[in-house]
Amino acid sequence: MSHIINLPTHWRKKGMVTFTRQEIGQLMSVYGEKVSKGEWRDYALDCLPDMAVFSIFKSAQEQPIYSVAKHGAPDPRKPSKFIVYDATRMLKQSRSLLEVLQVFKEKKK
Repeated sequence: MSHIINLPTHWRKKGMVTFTRQEIGQLMSVYGEKVSKGEWRDYALDCLPDMAVFSIFKSAQEQPIYSVAKHGAPDPRKPSKFIVYDATRMLKQSRSLLEVLQVFKEKKK
């Protein structure tokens, strides 16, 4: 017999950090703009015990060109920290996802 699992609830019980529905919408909005311009081609979403990561690829065979990480606070009532990385360094960090996503509006990649 099959058993249905509500993944966000399941992950929270296990202490996994996840993006909220609103955060996924914000990420996909920027991602969609870049895909329509032909700059990005693929993405991956990972949920780990201490962070969630949205990785962006030019093609499926490459390393990610950018990663947006959500680092969870030990206390869920405290705000998370968002960081944008390129392949070699941290580009921007903030407590606001919209603020760190501005790095893609400033970049001409």
